[in-house]
Amino acid sequence: MRQQITDGLVRRRWDVQRAVDLFPEGAKDSILFEYAAKNSRVFVTSDEAIQGTGESWLRLGRSFAGLIFWPQKHLRRMSDGDIIGKIEKLAEKDNPFAYPIIHIKPGE
Repeated sequence: MRQQITDGLVRRRWDVQRAVDLFPEGAKDSILFEYAAKNSRVFVTSDEAIQGTGESWLRLGRSFAGLIFWPQKHLRRMSDGDIIGKIEKLAEKDNPFAYPIIHIKPGE
């Protein structure tokens, strides 16, 4: 996730942890996802491999707080403000993670 998105969420008083601040560079996706799940944190990413990890967990019946994902192809069409706005709009919903994998896209 771009630093500007992280900074914008922190300025809006979101509790944000970055993988690069917690784990060595190159840490495996499975370790990052396991940490987020164990600590009831929503994983926010544009990394398609993490989406696959989330889908695999669901197939195995493993639970996690949530995964917010946007494909790289959309990242180029969305500003940092667009992404922050979509995350904030999602947080306003009563049960945003009824299905724990959320895709955000431009124009939605």
